Amino acid sequence: MNARATLVLANHRPETIPAAQRLMARHDAVILEEPRDPQFLSMLDGQMSIETYLETQELEYPEFSRRMANILRERHRAGTRLYQIEPFIDHLLAIHERFADGEGPSDLPVGTALHRVYLAEREATAALIDFYAVSTSGTFEATVEAVKRFALSDARRFALRDRMRAAAMVDVITAPGRTYIEAGLIHFPLWHALRRRLPSDFPLRVHFLMADAVRSMGYRSHLYGPGDLLTLHYRFHPQRRFQEEGLLAARALIYSKLIAKEEMIDAGEPYPHTRDELEVGAVTARLTLTDCRRLYPPIRRASTTTAREMVRHYLGRKK
Repeated sequence: MNARATLVLANHRPETIPAAQRLMARHDAVILEEPRDPQFLSMLDGQMSIETYLETQELEYPEFSRRMANILRERHRAGTRLYQIEPFIDHLLAIHERFADGEGPSDLPVGTALHRVYLAEREATAALIDFYAVSTSGTFEATVEAVKRFALSDARRFALRDRMRAAAMVDVITAPGRTYIEAGLIHFPLWHALRRRLPSDFPLRVHFLMADAVRSMGYRSHLYGPGDLLTLHYRFHPQRRFQEEGLLAARALIYSKLIAKEEMIDAGEPYPHTRDELEVGAVTARLTLTDCRRLYPPIRRASTTTAREMVRHYLGRKK
């Protein structure tokens, strides 16, 4: 059987599980976007309960993780090969363990993967902390600049993460059969990192998992918010500044106040997060830099519900 692969892009939301389940069933191997866990096989075999397996992890999306674990068990029983490949996170966890044992940054050998991961993570974390500090009391202009600095450092971190992951996946992808590669939407450039390592004629396609759901709602858009668009620009053009980066950063400030933060389950429709992301994206796409400058101070400390009402009222007055 000839080798081929599908890079499947989607955020970790419970509503993506059915589409992922159907697509995984058409592949012989699945590469998960997660670090290696020594208890993974025990969970798949049923020797360990899913609840016990997950309770040892710090889960950002617990319901997604629970439902996905059930799907992975199903695929394991069906004979699908399952791999956890995310070397950046593997190295990051190893760094945390070394520091917990009393080592420090100077103990990481310069030029090694551990050192590169440490530097990328340190830069991005420092930029994020700076953003949080500025966003609480800084001016709108200073906060926009902080968004740009974080997006640029985040883009560098993602670039290293994708390069490391692509290198680690090549042997699995080029083995006979069809391989499903799980990746978040922000990792679209992983396609390029893989292309540089795979044979020029290797059949690698990109699949946006929620594309059909987006079209079913009458949208022809994507699910990238303004902050993601800014980060992706820095990924593809790390040395190039562009005219609208300030506008994207400003819209990202508003978007982050409007978007739902918690997992939405049993929300009365099949794709609540997808709809929310599309609708909030459509709202923020209408905002000019002046609009964002006016809106940010009053919504800066507002709840999501209050911020949405304030933006709705503001846009209603603009008509």
